[in-house]
Amino acid sequence: MASVAFIGLGVMGYPMAGHLKTRGGHDVTVFNRSGEKAAKWAEQFSGSHADTPQKAAEGKDFVFCCVGNDDDLRSVTTGENGAFHSMKKGAIFIDNTTASAEVARELSAEAIKRGFHFLDAPVSGGQAGAENGALTVMVGGEAAAFEKAKPVIESYAKMVGLMGDAGAGQLTKMINQICIAGLVQGLAEGIHFGKKAGLDIEKVIEVISKGAAGSWQMENRHKTMNAGKYDFGFAVDWMRKDLGICLAEADRNQAKLPVTALVDQFYKDVQVMGGNRWDTSSLLARLEK
Repeated sequence: MASVAFIGLGVMGYPMAGHLKTRGGHDVTVFNRSGEKAAKWAEQFSGSHADTPQKAAEGKDFVFCCVGNDDDLRSVTTGENGAFHSMKKGAIFIDNTTASAEVARELSAEAIKRGFHFLDAPVSGGQAGAENGALTVMVGGEAAAFEKAKPVIESYAKMVGLMGDAGAGQLTKMINQICIAGLVQGLAEGIHFGKKAGLDIEKVIEVISKGAAGSWQMENRHKTMNAGKYDFGFAVDWMRKDLGICLAEADRNQAKLPVTALVDQFYKDVQVMGGNRWDTSSLLARLEK
């Protein structure tokens, strides 16, 4: 059993922190900007809650974090009452936020100055993966810190891999989102085309999903897409945030992402339609408007 803190109890962080307590058997203290949610978590999982990240992290072996973006991450780490101000020597900070590689490298360097470790560890698998403890975790950082943290991370994961030095986890997550963007657009266009052609979409998917066109998105989203229901999974607002990170990184490293840039604009169209909180499969709604 380890002494653990978890900062950020959104749709991902809340169940992830729960798995650290129930599946991992760790002593967990949580922090959330909404104190009521932190208190609810503590009651539900028989854990503890603190009123600042600094207090939550004090004396802990591992500090996990899952917040919104780079600015949120800086706020809860090096900002006023941030976790970095109280972390003990040799502790490990594991950041599950999808953020930039730049902020990961920045915070890793700051952690080293202060005598502890930082791992950028964004996740894939969405809300369902978090609730089921079946996330994929892509990690950047020192190998020794990774090996120490891996058994704890596995409390909420089905796959945990070290991708390289600080920032490599975030870069891998960018590739994940780049691949998803093009794939979902292709699936949306396929379903749209099938409807216009008068085909039975269920029969079509039953056949093509067993061949080269098959994918997780096809298996798990085609029914809701065909029904025009888009309240499952990862929200459009968050996908645009992630794609913005990908495109900014591409500007820095001179990668060419024409399809990603185009799909990002398609998601902007979905936002204009009022679909900010629709899931990413709502690209079909744009084609059918």
